[in-house]
Amino acid sequence: MILWWGKKKQPDPKTGETPVEPLKPGEKPASPLDKPVVSLDQQLFGNAPVAAEPDLGEDPLGIRKAAERIAAERAAEAAARDASVFRQLNEGLKRSSSRLAEGLAGLSKRRIDREALDELEELLITSDMGAKVAARIAKAFSKDRFDREVSSEEIKAALAGEIAAILKPREKVVDFSDGPRPRIVLFVGVNGSGKTTTIGKVAAKLSAQGATVLLAAGDTFRAAAVEQLRVWADRAGARFLSKPQNADAAGLAYEAVEMAQRENLDLVFIDTAGRLQNKTQLMDELAKVVRAIRKIDPTAPHDVLLVLDATVGQNALGQVEAFRNTAGVTGLVMTKLDGTAKGGVLVAIAEQHDIPIHFVGVGERAEDLHPFSADAFARALVGLDG
Repeated sequence: MILWWGKKKQPDPKTGETPVEPLKPGEKPASPLDKPVVSLDQQLFGNAPVAAEPDLGEDPLGIRKAAERIAAERAAEAAARDASVFRQLNEGLKRSSSRLAEGLAGLSKRRIDREALDELEELLITSDMGAKVAARIAKAFSKDRFDREVSSEEIKAALAGEIAAILKPREKVVDFSDGPRPRIVLFVGVNGSGKTTTIGKVAAKLSAQGATVLLAAGDTFRAAAVEQLRVWADRAGARFLSKPQNADAAGLAYEAVEMAQRENLDLVFIDTAGRLQNKTQLMDELAKVVRAIRKIDPTAPHDVLLVLDATVGQNALGQVEAFRNTAGVTGLVMTKLDGTAKGGVLVAIAEQHDIPIHFVGVGERAEDLHPFSADAFARALVGLDG
């Protein structure tokens, strides 16, 4: 299970100390043995601290051994969950990894010379990583391997390492339990990018863990988008707010924030229109939505998440450029990686734009959206099994 949500006690503004929740009648104080083992999944994706091993002294009653056994069992369960997530990501990126694997097969068991490096560079370019990234990876790859034979697995492992090095600085968990209440999140992106579905998936995850979420259907020009978000709200048990078709999106956003404050909700997710073919009008509308929100909360929106469709390949780079300059994008979500061989475009985006990558989507279900891991993505992209 990925920890996406956990209510936090806010420090007292006068003392700086975090208040402690009093024990309820009949409740026992917490024991060191009650501390869960934090899985790799949680450490990477959930900002969860690693619990220190409790000091149990000489352990005459075998308490330490029992604790070690329980910890080992929990660690094994966590490892199984981590492996399951990787397998799902690996399966979702099959189309991208298959294209790479076919090309890499021709490079294995031959001397890495200038011709082989040119082939590798061309292969990376056709995988939508772009010329600049391809040249950088090929150069790094040749450093210790030039003029010697390499196996297919060695090539994959080396490429995964170079790709992960590019992606790692962009790997960032968005912690929805942090910050002000309500936390206002604006989702932007072109029509068809998977924006509305992504909002629903994130809301479903957070609602299941106790967050109170309001979904606001700000794409008032598309009745289908409104109905789609309504369905996701019902699935997630989230609140829902919409207006008649073609209503003012800024007015709806204002009402959503006002409603969340009045009802003491945790999160407001605002969908927006994505008519990039009329870029000036779209960006003006987004600016109007932001101004409306800030009339109530001058610090909002607290997150602006750009949702990108992997199937458009290099065109995604232009979308990042368009939205980051006008919408103040704070993070990225890449969807539909399971439906394309162009998954390498995420590497090109990471190399060109200093914007955090929060999630990747490899399917239609809520559980198919995963917090972004540079290492796991890189290994799945080149087709490594584990």
